[in-house]
Amino acid sequence: MSRVHVSRSLSIANPVAAVLAASAALLAILFSTPSRHAAYAAETPSATSSFYGLGATSLAGEPVSFQQYAGKVTLAVNVASQCGFTPQYKGLEKLYTELSPKGLVVLGFPSNEFGGQEPGSADEIQTFCKKNYGVTFPMFQKLVTKPGPAQSPIYGFLTSGRDAPSWNFCKYLIGKDGQVIAFFPSKVTPDDPKLRDAIEAALAR
Repeated sequence: MSRVHVSRSLSIANPVAAVLAASAALLAILFSTPSRHAAYAAETPSATSSFYGLGATSLAGEPVSFQQYAGKVTLAVNVASQCGFTPQYKGLEKLYTELSPKGLVVLGFPSNEFGGQEPGSADEIQTFCKKNYGVTFPMFQKLVTKPGPAQSPIYGFLTSGRDAPSWNFCKYLIGKDGQVIAFFPSKVTPDDPKLRDAIEAALAR
């Protein structure tokens, strides 16, 4: 084979080899690096059997793992700032203040789904809750509670096999094992004996 022929063969072969090498490298990256979907799988209802396997983003923009609440009793509430039930913030804060030493945590999940009654930003929500009701329990960024493609994984878990929120300030009581114990609709106030008794019973287990 002549030198000219060899040179032409390499000039044709090298680009092909380069393309093949680049393709192989790309495939290696794709299959060796966890995708965003894979990383998020730990927070989807299908990937967890416990509420404490989930997580959310705080009003301050920080990621929060609910694993830190494992072993506690949790009251999860979808909240809003411009609702007729908004004064329940005061009772929720009282529950949290009185019973957190015994192991209760209250988690607030703002939602704008019902009457557009939570239109504010995270900063506005935080300021409103602190200024008007002295809220100190953990609050998170707005999410979707209703079943459907946009539903938060948190509410996908909470509503699995049970009622979904029909309005603001519906309440889910979650036991120390991360399983939902009971659902309470909006009209059940934080000082309702039914709710209080259920919380006390869960704390005693």
